[in-house]
Amino acid sequence: MTAPASQKIRVLIAKPGLDGHDRGAKVVARALRDGGCEVIYTGIRQTPQMIAEAALQEDVDVVGLSILSGAHLELFPRVVEELKKRGVEDVILFCGGIIPEEDTRTLEELGFKAIFRPGTNTQDIVKFVYEHANK
Repeated sequence: MTAPASQKIRVLIAKPGLDGHDRGAKVVARALRDGGCEVIYTGIRQTPQMIAEAALQEDVDVVGLSILSGAHLELFPRVVEELKKRGVEDVILFCGGIIPEEDTRTLEELGFKAIFRPGTNTQDIVKFVYEHANK
């Protein structure tokens, strides 16, 4: 599944907080790139402000957050708040990592359209991005 060059979907992949493990984020970034998306990877240890500013500056269509530290309920709302402060409210949000099922509703209420947990097929993530970004 790929996009025409003139309509590439721009995706920001970010690692908020102090989590230093980014292998999963890099695998997702590569799968999206190989699927035809233009991917911006922010690297590890990003603040919510840094992520929101990157989303604004890069004019992305989609923001994907990756977390393994368990701080998603602390950091993700702050990312959403910072995006809103900058007027970046039309992006599609998804997240992945070690996120308990019981936190799903809270994250959906924040605006996350999908939560990808360990073992997710990367093609499912690519498919999600194309289905939602093209609406």
